[in-house]
Amino acid sequence: MSDYYGLYGQKVQYLASDPTDVQIGQVWYNSTSATLKVRSATTAGTWAAGGNMNTARSNLAGAGTQTAALGFGGYATGPAGTMTEAYNGTSWTTVPGTLGTGRYNLNGFGTQTAAVAAGGNLPPSTGSTEKYNGTTWTASGSLNTNRFSGGAFGTQTAGLLANGDVYPSSPRAGTQTESFNGTSWTSLNPTNTGRPSVGASNGASQTAGLIFGGNPPGTSAATESWNGTSWTTVNSLNTARRQLQGGGTQTAALAAGGQSPITGATELWNGTSWTTNPNSMGSARYSANRGSGNTQTAGIVFGGNPPALTVTSATEEFTGPGVAETKTVTVT
Repeated sequence: MSDYYGLYGQKVQYLASDPTDVQIGQVWYNSTSATLKVRSATTAGTWAAGGNMNTARSNLAGAGTQTAALGFGGYATGPAGTMTEAYNGTSWTTVPGTLGTGRYNLNGFGTQTAAVAAGGNLPPSTGSTEKYNGTTWTASGSLNTNRFSGGAFGTQTAGLLANGDVYPSSPRAGTQTESFNGTSWTSLNPTNTGRPSVGASNGASQTAGLIFGGNPPGTSAATESWNGTSWTTVNSLNTARRQLQGGGTQTAALAAGGQSPITGATELWNGTSWTTNPNSMGSARYSANRGSGNTQTAGIVFGGNPPALTVTSATEEFTGPGVAETKTVTVT
């Protein structure tokens, strides 16, 4: 005959504080707070407000992660900016290091202390590349093709930049792909569709990433996958858009925000197709940070243009599905 433990598992633990080594499905009673708690996992991604940037701006670049991000360049209310700010997961700090070349619609990749700023709009487009060491920016080898609003991913010593607006060249929608080795850029096989204002899997490696959305002209939902040698067209976004934010990897990507119309819609990529997340961004916007090492379960968006067509300093943090969380059991 089966006993209680065989049928129902262990008894609910009676603890003075929440356990540190806790598994999904575990239930316990916290005697200090007089609450019943359970360890579960998020079923859908959610957005929450983070700390505001010190300088509101759009069309800026980013690098790093949700808890150690870097924002640089962009457009505030005057000329193209050189300002740099660092985020610690709670608040932004303006750091002394400023870009040598002020610009907007630039691309960023790398980490908070080892970032790259590539291309951008002065105007016109530029191939200027700078590297950040956690304190200062230093000029590096320029892109072979001047451009802005491309899609980038990788590290400071192994990065990739694809597509973009090559103004004043014609046609403006570039297909160029270049890799960065920490010193110089090398031209590689082009994308299948030329388009600026794309999103990218900013947390991906140099040899395995995605670009999606964009403006070819018109608004695109197209997605392309990079295998280190060539681009392959794969399943499209559910919501066509341009000037969107991206994150994640080639098999677990994140797309959020963008315009046509201005949206906060969020989609998740599983390596084969995109799924619309039930929860959108709290503030619809476009032209926010172009780059940062987001993951699908821990993303960050900062700056940009909300529907009011002003610039914003707002930061939002994304927690994706499948993330463990402790919940208090309530009775209604």
